[in-house]
Amino acid sequence: MKNIFYPNEYLDSAYSIDYEKMYEKGYRGVIFDIDNTLVEHGAPADERAVALFERLRSIGINSVLLSNNKEPRVKSFNDKVHSKYIFKGGKPKPSGYRKAMEMMGTDTSNTFFVGDQIFTDVMGANIAGIYTFLTMPIDPREEIQIVLKRYLEKPIIFFYKKSKKRNRI
Repeated sequence: MKNIFYPNEYLDSAYSIDYEKMYEKGYRGVIFDIDNTLVEHGAPADERAVALFERLRSIGINSVLLSNNKEPRVKSFNDKVHSKYIFKGGKPKPSGYRKAMEMMGTDTSNTFFVGDQIFTDVMGANIAGIYTFLTMPIDPREEIQIVLKRYLEKPIIFFYKKSKKRNRI
């Protein structure tokens, strides 16, 4: 049984995912966290984010932004990337992930999630049954409650990496 805290893949950045390959594998929807996954916490969508969402549309992958933030933050980011979005998403509860899939017309077999936090992003997506990418946070400067969670994430990441090495052997 998979550990609910372990992602399927752990990468440096949401921008390093091979989205074309995910499409070839049958994925048609992606759910994104925003802050510290796509941009620094609280930052507006930048050129890189805008280009990513244009690329996703050209490939044929639908997207939803799923954030625990309030609507003004999520909407202001979305105004530049033009995705569907859910604010006050209640992560890690699976209901936000299910709602996102419903909005895209996808299901657990053809949807994946990209986020930077284990205890909200990865855990919630795993509970919902979605393929998960954990990314390194873009900016190490974070609010104190997130900094505290990062300390708790370190041993999980250590054992995750150890299990991946063991499985490769």
